[in-house]
Amino acid sequence: MIKKHLLFTLFTLFFFHKLIAQEFTLDTPVNRSLHLYADGYTKAIGVKMYPGALSYKSFYKLNKAIEASGYITLDGFWLSILNEIHTPIYEDNQLSWYIGYGGHLGIWSEEWRKKNNTLDKSNISVGFDGIIGLDYKVKNSPLNVSIDWQPSFSIIQGYFKNQGGIGIRYTLK
Repeated sequence: MIKKHLLFTLFTLFFFHKLIAQEFTLDTPVNRSLHLYADGYTKAIGVKMYPGALSYKSFYKLNKAIEASGYITLDGFWLSILNEIHTPIYEDNQLSWYIGYGGHLGIWSEEWRKKNNTLDKSNISVGFDGIIGLDYKVKNSPLNVSIDWQPSFSIIQGYFKNQGGIGIRYTLK
């Protein structure tokens, strides 16, 4: 079962990497005169609800962004970094869909490892992540809302995890 998830994750990441490497965008009238958002934002910081993380997104090109999210608990921490490509959906350019890939790192306490004894004996989690979602910049407001699915596969511990959720961020110029 774990091999199936690993192969699926690697194939999906390879496919998305090839798609993103081709500077893929839909050829629509919206994208021909593209300004990613009418209000514009290049950076945003906020929270992502599930698993309950801090989130930071920064656009480094017109339609490409890096998103970092992470959380700290009494048992350890988790950090994921994702490369995303955004494509607007409507002519007002406030709503876009995005897809991307990246990785994660988690370090957990010995107590956590004992509670999760079905996993590898390691208390370190390193692996691949993918992401697909919708991003909405609220017009005439500094708010950005997103909803996404972020599957992740841990190489060291050999598990597959479904993450993602709703993000609410304050946008910065």
